[in-house]
Amino acid sequence: MIKTGLIFLLMLGLSVNYTWAQELYNGCSTAFEVCPNTTFNLNNIDANVAFCAGCEDDFNFCFTPQNTVWFTFTTNATGGDVTLNFSNLSFNVSPGQDTEIQAVILEASIPCSSSSYTQIGNCVSNGAAPFSLNAIGLPPNTTYYIVVDGDDTGTGITSAAECTFDLSITGLGVSRPTPIVNLITSSTSICLNDVVFFEATLTDCPDNSSYSWSINGELVAVTDSNVFSTSALIDGDVLTVENSCFTSCLEFVTANSPAISVYSFNVEAGADQSATPGAAVSVSGVTSAPIHVWEPAFLFSNPLALNTLLFPEETTTITLTVTESGCTLSDYLTVTVSEGLLIPRMFSPNGDNVNDLWVIDGLDKYPNNYIYIYDRWGQEVFQSRSYSIIKAWDGRVRSGTVSEGVFYYVLELNDDDNQQYKGSITVIR
Repeated sequence: MIKTGLIFLLMLGLSVNYTWAQELYNGCSTAFEVCPNTTFNLNNIDANVAFCAGCEDDFNFCFTPQNTVWFTFTTNATGGDVTLNFSNLSFNVSPGQDTEIQAVILEASIPCSSSSYTQIGNCVSNGAAPFSLNAIGLPPNTTYYIVVDGDDTGTGITSAAECTFDLSITGLGVSRPTPIVNLITSSTSICLNDVVFFEATLTDCPDNSSYSWSINGELVAVTDSNVFSTSALIDGDVLTVENSCFTSCLEFVTANSPAISVYSFNVEAGADQSATPGAAVSVSGVTSAPIHVWEPAFLFSNPLALNTLLFPEETTTITLTVTESGCTLSDYLTVTVSEGLLIPRMFSPNGDNVNDLWVIDGLDKYPNNYIYIYDRWGQEVFQSRSYSIIKAWDGRVRSGTVSEGVFYYVLELNDDDNQQYKGSITVIR
């Protein structure tokens, strides 16, 4: 055994003064649970004792504790005989150190209180080779402890044995059926975006937990229901369900679906567009499918053609739906119809109350606008923030009024798209 971080330190070229670390099951209160159908590799290396009147190690059934480690098991709902099997014993060998371990099964009416201990079955005081502890006719649903200790007796022995070993538990008193989960799939061959249903069925799995559902090993849902559905599968995906059984000695059961065959093909409606009312918009769809249609059909010059014209009157989301080999897929694009600005090319500020102001229809939708007007030499003659009919230019400038001629404007809408318009205005007197 190597302490955490030892390999890293050695890689850095640092010297390490290594000492064994005690296992968590060095004490009764943290006893390791021994479960059926599993072999555990354990040890008592660097263990110690809590030895005082009434402490957990205050007993002497067939040995006096020196460096105990603690394990526990609980009988099943019927009870019966139990055997604990110790094998693959491997001792630390150093001068004066013993090479035998000791073990006993205890019943404790008060957990970890030595005054309540009762020895169950045989007690081993000199285990140097594989051995067993046997308990006959144990009652159901009862918890017991196993104490393992290193011997320190004999001529020339100065320190207690330290050993790694395998431990397993068998017998009618702990046996239980092997839990199973089966997974049923509604279909293993689908079209892209189709919904697939999965149903898990548990057998011999009491006290089960929630169902964990994963796609290709990535958890996607945890449910109390044994039914799961998804439309997010792509070709080759495998769904896995997992659950746990029993309250003591949890056993996890899993099942995998077959790899799901998902049929797919390309469909692209194109990028979103902008338009003004009544203007034709060219759309170009892309697909390998032989059957395709644009919807709503009445908006198109030819809804069955991939390249066609759209005539939107308002902001509209259109759909390109295609079909191949019995599978139907769709893609969407939005055409944003904005009320266009009507910018006059001329006006006549002559005081006759007809076309005396340069009014831009639709500008009220852009209250943060800024407008600049220049003469033909590039000199600014007018500017206004939040230009509107109230602030409309009437041809006047600081020095009076402008003469007839051509002027130039720059209109900044200061909207989300930072739209800007440039053009000319002709003043007529």
